[in-house]
Amino acid sequence: MKQDTLRETLRQMLAVLEAERQALAGLDLDAITGTSNDKTRLCGTLDAASAGQIDEECRAMLEAARRLNEVNRQVRNLVAANVARRLDVLTGSPQLYRAAAGGYAAVRA
Repeated sequence: MKQDTLRETLRQMLAVLEAERQALAGLDLDAITGTSNDKTRLCGTLDAASAGQIDEECRAMLEAARRLNEVNRQVRNLVAANVARRLDVLTGSPQLYRAAAGGYAAVRA
């Protein structure tokens, strides 16, 4: 892979990660699916790169992409937890931690 191609692919990945964050914030399922497909495609392109091609600019973009991906993962997890909480309220069965009756005593015995 040429150095210019690597840089351009990393720039595209950063743009896709930003778009993914917007899609997650807006709960836009089509956009979330689209960005997921774009990330998969770009990861396939990045597979052709070698460690020797990574200069300081690329390293900085890789670190930025890693941070953005982590933020998006956290947002996705918050959305999933919020949905689960809402579903629990609607079904009247919140999944709160409750020790089983006698569970502690049984363990201590």
